[in-house]
Amino acid sequence: MKKYDVTALGELLIDFTENGVSGQGNPIYEANPGGAPCNVLAMLTKLGRKTAFVGKVGHDIFGKRLKTVLGEVGIDASNLVMDEEVRTTLAFVETFPDGDRDFSFYRNPGADMMLLTEEINMELLRDTQIFHFGTLSMTHEKVRNATRAAVAAAKEAGAMISFDPNLREPLWRSLEDAKEQTAYGLSQCDILKISDNEIQWFTGEKDYDMGIRKLREQYDIPLIMLSMGKEGSRAYYKDLRVEIKPFLQEHTIETTGAGDTFGACCLHYVLKYGLQNMDEEKLREMLTFANAAASIITTRKGALRVMPGEEEVREFLEKR
Repeated sequence: MKKYDVTALGELLIDFTENGVSGQGNPIYEANPGGAPCNVLAMLTKLGRKTAFVGKVGHDIFGKRLKTVLGEVGIDASNLVMDEEVRTTLAFVETFPDGDRDFSFYRNPGADMMLLTEEINMELLRDTQIFHFGTLSMTHEKVRNATRAAVAAAKEAGAMISFDPNLREPLWRSLEDAKEQTAYGLSQCDILKISDNEIQWFTGEKDYDMGIRKLREQYDIPLIMLSMGKEGSRAYYKDLRVEIKPFLQEHTIETTGAGDTFGACCLHYVLKYGLQNMDEEKLREMLTFANAAASIITTRKGALRVMPGEEEVREFLEKR
């Protein structure tokens, strides 16, 4: 047995989310710990999984706070590097009335971009069942090289590779560059979590099934989870296509972290049943639980510190 269930590499940052208006009519922002890979790990930790994070933050007030938060939620931060010169990446999140978001990043450069291959503890990667990553750690050459080295080390040690493109257009020099790095992730992964807009962007197909078919013709990915927001989610596995409706909330505040929560729950079920042992019933169970957990997180500010536990998700489902 390996020490860690899931190890993730990537960005750890501060999401400044709107939280009211001041007496002068100015927006008030709350500093929430964030970053997709750590959101995934936080949910998995809540589900009882052993997790670890690889990344870099600034040796500043935000970086120190983020390191403390990882410890509080139970994520192993032994390979969190503190950069003495470059500051922690910040993201300001504008939330629209329907809960959707727009991001403004302060990352030119940001500490997460500065992770070097030699700063990664490869032994940690060899001691994990699943290695998870996205494309934000491939926007620039140095961290891209570090990410690819980590993927290679994890694969060599027999880890399953999990990939979530998590496209953030403003962070790329060009969308062609983004597409090239996404293609690399698709070529490496055993488990893919992709959103509706990402599958349309990457394949050029408006119909999701057509897009997934095109993806599967080019890449050998055993399990693909498609998140479709208010339309629910789908799983594609061998010759199976399973779709589960969403749990829409009256009290949705924002959708930050919902996709990460969904993806984490799916990884939890892969660990529970095994990638080779999924069937229609298990896929339905997986998507139902994942949709419910994602629905709960849309009623909360931020994500990393407020993930629901398994009992809360079960209680939510019982009331539906």
